[in-house]
Amino acid sequence: MAVFIKNDEQISFMRTASKICARTHELLATHIKPGITTDELCAIADDFIRSNDCKPSFLGYRGFPKSICTSVNDEVIHGVPGLRKLMSGDIISIDIGVCFKRFHGDAARTYACGSIKETHKQLIDVTKQSFFESLKCCTEENRLHDISNAIDDYVKPFGFGIVSEWCGHGVGRQVHEDPQIPHTRQEKRGPRLRRGMTLAIEPMINVGTEEIYMLDDTWTVLTRDGEYSAHYENTVLITDGEPEILTI
Repeated sequence: MAVFIKNDEQISFMRTASKICARTHELLATHIKPGITTDELCAIADDFIRSNDCKPSFLGYRGFPKSICTSVNDEVIHGVPGLRKLMSGDIISIDIGVCFKRFHGDAARTYACGSIKETHKQLIDVTKQSFFESLKCCTEENRLHDISNAIDDYVKPFGFGIVSEWCGHGVGRQVHEDPQIPHTRQEKRGPRLRRGMTLAIEPMINVGTEEIYMLDDTWTVLTRDGEYSAHYENTVLITDGEPEILTI
């Protein structure tokens, strides 16, 4: 495993990409209403990213056909935008990657459309908070799997399933690079965190089972039992002190 440590210039590029990623999320949040299609959300995101002298990281990545991922209800990750219209009661996970001067920022959020069930609201809240619990471990005196264990320890008491087949990852010159970051408890603590590491930590949490499957489109991942799933992600910089969230 070769972890790419970023220098100050590279981190500045990532800050720019990550800032636009965060602003894109803020913009899309104002458009999530019943009746809007996932393709319309994608077009809004694409226009905004390009208007800020950046590029969408996901478009064409390993053949992905759209600029963002839009995963609705029981879709966990990698949902492909299309003609589907959101309805009140839906939840939608949006994953956005932004590239500036060949460096990337990556963030995901799960949003409510209209009025949603209390269970689904709790799911969104727990998923988000599990990220912030893991953030407490993002210091140089800790190790990579301390992040994993913090997520597992926080989520398990709620009875939700934690997706283990997909992981967080390093991010920087590539939108996905080493190290891989599991979101479930690990036997070993893993490599030590180092200043200049940039990590995309992204717990994916399900109301029911952690078991998942992929559609024939070879992208969209769904829960095996049809229960809803939430996703929360930020790009985090390891420093010589407190971690810095770049995508916020």
